[in-house]
Amino acid sequence: MVSPLTQTTGRRKEAVARARLRAGTGVVKVNGRDFAEYFPSEVQRNTVLEALQVTNLAGSYDVDANIRGGGIAGQSGALRMAIARSLVEIDPAQRVPLKRAGLLTRDARRKESKKYGLKKARKAPQYTKR
Repeated sequence: MVSPLTQTTGRRKEAVARARLRAGTGVVKVNGRDFAEYFPSEVQRNTVLEALQVTNLAGSYDVDANIRGGGIAGQSGALRMAIARSLVEIDPAQRVPLKRAGLLTRDARRKESKKYGLKKARKAPQYTKR
């Protein structure tokens, strides 16, 4: 097994992705499974590969990723961030286009906490007049 060029972590919502980049032909493996099998939706596949497309390096690196936690949308966003961080680690000149595309900024949105007297964070019980 060839040692990775970089290993970085990306996070979104509850998902944590660890990506290893190696010089290669563009093969992406997620949790030991094929990329298209793990992310069946075209939207999530495009989200994951966005960093490679912005830098025009789509066929240059193989990606081996481990993802834990969260749902499918959070996992794709976490992997996108991990790949973007790896590309910056390999070539610091890529930082400017990736930063402009917003791929290096952590999406800090979280689920709002529940409030007492309410059913959820903002949903109130039905009002009864009589």
